Amino acid sequence: MRYIGVQWHHNCPDDPIEMWSEIDDAGWEQRKVEVYADGRRDYADRTEQTGSTELGLSPIPSLVEIAADPQFTPREISREEFETSWKRARQSERLTMRCSEPGGGVVVAIVASRAPGR
Repeated sequence: MRYIGVQWHHNCPDDPIEMWSEIDDAGWEQRKVEVYADGRRDYADRTEQTGSTELGLSPIPSLVEIAADPQFTPREISREEFETSWKRARQSERLTMRCSEPGGGVVVAIVASRAPGR
């Protein structure tokens, strides 16, 4: 297995700004984490996915090939770095509520999080 992290330089809030992948020897993603500018994390593996995150439909190119596109900054990461990101993504499903306050203010509160292993 090899592990990569890719920064995606763009201004679209609906797309991730970081992508972390666990890749097998044939170049196929086995697990992926996508991190968004608002802190949200989605993930995918062979049996489960959250948000719009999916495993790639073709083998992942080399870091040199990815870096040829200036909107991407790839790097090799350690297994430990990937596992930390994977665990955070699996524990971070959040439900956000917005409530209006008297005087027109808005309060945003995190009201639930997913238990590990769910």
